[in-house]
Amino acid sequence: MNTQSALWLGFNLFVVAMLALDLGVFHRKEHAVSPKEAGAWTGVWITISLLFCGGLFFFGYWNREQALQWVTAYVVEYSLSVDNLFVFLMVFSYFRVVPEVQHRVLFWGIVGAFIMRAVLIITGTALVQRFHWLLYIFGAFLVFTALKMAFSKDDDAADPEQTLIVRLARRMLPVARQGEGSSFFTVEDGRTKVTPLFLVLLVVEATDLLFALDSIPAVLGISQDAFIVYTSNVCAILGLRSLFFVVSSLMDKFHLLKMGLAVILGFVGTKMLITFFDIHVSIGVSLGVIGGVLLASIIASLIWPKAAEEPGVPTGAAQPERDREGAKP
Repeated sequence: MNTQSALWLGFNLFVVAMLALDLGVFHRKEHAVSPKEAGAWTGVWITISLLFCGGLFFFGYWNREQALQWVTAYVVEYSLSVDNLFVFLMVFSYFRVVPEVQHRVLFWGIVGAFIMRAVLIITGTALVQRFHWLLYIFGAFLVFTALKMAFSKDDDAADPEQTLIVRLARRMLPVARQGEGSSFFTVEDGRTKVTPLFLVLLVVEATDLLFALDSIPAVLGISQDAFIVYTSNVCAILGLRSLFFVVSSLMDKFHLLKMGLAVILGFVGTKMLITFFDIHVSIGVSLGVIGGVLLASIIASLIWPKAAEEPGVPTGAAQPERDREGAKP
């Protein structure tokens, strides 16, 4: 077995071991994750990720350029995940998923994300290495996405019940009227049926796939090394669950972060496009710009806080007035 194959195998075995440890030991008992606990776990995952990158650099498997590419890709993926988390929060609120089972949904959602992203990354890197002009298409797509994100309104979010994945699931799968705690399947009327919580998991998976179509091209604009792209994505996703519980308690404070993410997408897309004119932005400059934009959007959100909602407008007013039968898992 050569070094590259050993790195792929060792990394994936480590990820599986960490996931088993997470669900089987640390979160074996379902409970609502507090912001303090989530913050601690976020720090743990970030530390493990940076140690992974630092270890490959220290032992000579990566040079300085590759290590910087990994850190930049990791920061981009992690920051873009924040917008993903806002959608998760909306979906959990809509389907009334209790805090005690949210971690379980995110856990299995992330397991599915590993598989989907691995396919997309391996396919994407192979295509870009063979057809370099695809970078220009990805770049144009990222610039378009950045403009769309920058000018979209907060109330533009779609009704989760009307998404294609939920409508297809309700047509093709037997959906139980009532949930069974944290179970995705139950027996009702003598038949095995999926619970409403399973529909939530499907929405989470579909949402991650849609966001991967933005984030993976962005990371490919930083590196076309499949191992760098894959491991940076996976390390960012590993910390996604704990980051969700941090973001859910702070989402109103960092309201300008969405604009910052749009700027980052636009920057990476432009960086990919200008390579056509043989103009290349160094990885150090890219990391500085991306980190600076993130920091500036967070500081700006604190300096200019979001205006308070008008009195008399109840929380969750955007939800449909009808009673969603069986929506509470």
